[in-house]
Amino acid sequence: MSRLDGRVALVTGASRGIGRGIALRLARDGAAVAVNYRFDEAAADQVVAEIAGAGGRALSVSGDVAMAADVASMVNRAVKELGGIHILVNNAGIAADMLTVRLSEEDWDRVVDTDLKGAFLTTKAALRPMMRQRWGRIINIASVVAYTGNAGQASYAAAKAGMVGLTKSVAREVATRGITANAVAPGLIDTEMTQRLPEEIRTWMLDQIPMDKPGAVDDVAAAVAFLAGDEASYITGQVLNVDGGMVML
Repeated sequence: MSRLDGRVALVTGASRGIGRGIALRLARDGAAVAVNYRFDEAAADQVVAEIAGAGGRALSVSGDVAMAADVASMVNRAVKELGGIHILVNNAGIAADMLTVRLSEEDWDRVVDTDLKGAFLTTKAALRPMMRQRWGRIINIASVVAYTGNAGQASYAAAKAGMVGLTKSVAREVATRGITANAVAPGLIDTEMTQRLPEEIRTWMLDQIPMDKPGAVDDVAAAVAFLAGDEASYITGQVLNVDGGMVML
């Protein structure tokens, strides 16, 4: 018997990158997984096929996490077609890198709506079935820039810092209902997005990491898998940095 047998997970932004890795890891640990995507249906279907090919259960669910109606549909499909929702991973996120003086109000709103409002809406929708079953795991994918800030990422850092506050507040609200809420804060993780960074920026970021290397998607997925299981039942309101020592609080 696998550690997450009988659990159903919804992972937002799961068609690629960190979200994809989390979906595959939770499925490997026995969970049925709703793979959320917004644009790339083919990539989401590929994740579903990989899970099914390994003997797991999954379905792809389209939706914009910043739209309440889309979120309700995603959660309802997970409950109806997979049998519930026990684990929510708020991973969907975007960035609009620009110095604050040049950042448009539209780009600010777009980032905060997806990264922070999206986490709020999805959490709110998932909490109802979790409270009825008196068991749940909410895991928010934040970032170390929530602590450090980052030049050119005011909107992204603000949204991720807000996500940390959301995590702690929800943790206090539902602690007596068998539901935990925690965050994972990745540092420099080796993904397609970070591989496209200019070499001088990657070098500068690596200089900030005591381990002197970027992390892997599997490192983040392993942290999420731990927080999703029974072993983490007495951990709530916490932020787990997965950053090679980049930020030490």
